[in-house]
Amino acid sequence: MVKIRLKRMGAKKAPFYRVVVADARTPRDGKTLAELGIYDPTKEPTVLRIDTEEAKKWLANGAQATETVRSLFKKAGVM
Repeated sequence: MVKIRLKRMGAKKAPFYRVVVADARTPRDGKTLAELGIYDPTKEPTVLRIDTEEAKKWLANGAQATETVRSLFKKAGVM
């Protein structure tokens, strides 16, 4: 099963995230199939950049978005 989820990056106590497509069995920060965008909640205002066309393509092909990513997609206008 393929999931669209967040990959944690950045320093300790200063995280930012990449929205990635990965196999459900891989570790959180492991190998990914594609990178769809970034999410940085520490900045003011929050930074959210997502490649909407690529995200729609992966969703159409059966990738399942996690709850957090689903809410980010709604903010970005993907869903």
